Amino acid sequence: MRDTLASMCFPRLGSFLLAFSLWGFGSALRAEDWPGWRGPRGDGTSAEKQVPVHWDATKGEGVAWVVEIPGEGHSSPIVLGKRVFVTSAQPETEERLLLCLDRDTGKELWRRTVLTSLLEKKHRENSYASSTPATDGKRVFVSFLDGADAVIAAYDLEGKQQWVARPGEFHSVHGFSSSPVVFEDKVIINGDHDGDAWIAAISREDGHTLWKIDRENKTRSYCTPLIRDLAGKTQMVLSGSKCVASYDPRTGARNWIIDGPTEQFVASMVYNPKHDMLFMTAGFPAHHILGIKPDGQGNVTDSKIVWRTTKGASYVPSPISEGDYFLVVNDGGIASCFHAGTGEMYWQERVGPHAHSSIVSANGLVYLTTDDGATTVVKPGPTFEVVTHNALGEMTESSPAISDGHVFLRGTKHLYCFGEKH
Repeated sequence: MRDTLASMCFPRLGSFLLAFSLWGFGSALRAEDWPGWRGPRGDGTSAEKQVPVHWDATKGEGVAWVVEIPGEGHSSPIVLGKRVFVTSAQPETEERLLLCLDRDTGKELWRRTVLTSLLEKKHRENSYASSTPATDGKRVFVSFLDGADAVIAAYDLEGKQQWVARPGEFHSVHGFSSSPVVFEDKVIINGDHDGDAWIAAISREDGHTLWKIDRENKTRSYCTPLIRDLAGKTQMVLSGSKCVASYDPRTGARNWIIDGPTEQFVASMVYNPKHDMLFMTAGFPAHHILGIKPDGQGNVTDSKIVWRTTKGASYVPSPISEGDYFLVVNDGGIASCFHAGTGEMYWQERVGPHAHSSIVSANGLVYLTTDDGATTVVKPGPTFEVVTHNALGEMTESSPAISDGHVFLRGTKHLYCFGEKH
């Protein structure tokens, strides 16, 4: 079940993040935070160069620290400076939790109960804490389901609750998994569900609703929006609820829409600047990958899809695009590499038995994590080139985070930090 926008979203880090906003200029930088779903650019990419590629937690190799996480959850960790934040749920007490850990040691600094509520209905592969937190450098934002209400809560860095918002109802037999996105003065949350679906922007300062729009197809989906400056304007793009659409994140006004290509979506979209193309992968009941030009207006179903395929498409894991390559691992653990510009498939290989984790990349390498806890590091290219194959020793349905030369990965019971010890 996350460029130049970074300077707008995270003012504490603005000038620092702006330095690596242009792809390929990150080599002079030592570190960057991982402030939300899929990192500082929301697309799984890290600008860092010194990132570990080998570990074996079963043998203690390459492990800086490992700590037990109370409860359970599929949310991914985020990193801000010397703090790591992660959410969890304790089914026996019906508590939904936010934890803050010391990034150098894994020691728990504080723990907060965000809410206590009856456990919602969910899919067997979902959890009660599947939404990844986000931070603006001063606050941490978390999202959970409380009965029929989506709940967004803000905490300061010392764990004091700042506000709680309930932007709308959320109904789905599959449960909840909507990660907040920080943009300028807003926290944006996707409320695609089986009812009066919505997307809302909430004030970072006090939690009041700045704008809220209807999603007319009213069908459950779980995609976290991607925000980019595209075709001369700032666009918020996401798939979900029987469509792919672009909105103005400042107002909620829609720029363009593509009908379908299927009913339900989970994976986040990515953008490739070299080929000026957006990519989406989905879904249920039919599987599709689309390469889309972002310069449309209105309904662009018949005009802006550059290439499409049903081969290798994923439902849950989010993809990644590196240079000339688009990579995806499907739910069955099959990884595929395509030419980003044309959709030509270069290779397709099994990397694990099943996959929920989204792909991340650093220093020209791509990290593919599967449910058995294995992370296969590959070099994108026309041939399947494995750099390392790493063991966790427990199952995982979370996605890795990369920060300050470390890889953070949550298993079913523990949070791991891979890299050199501080």
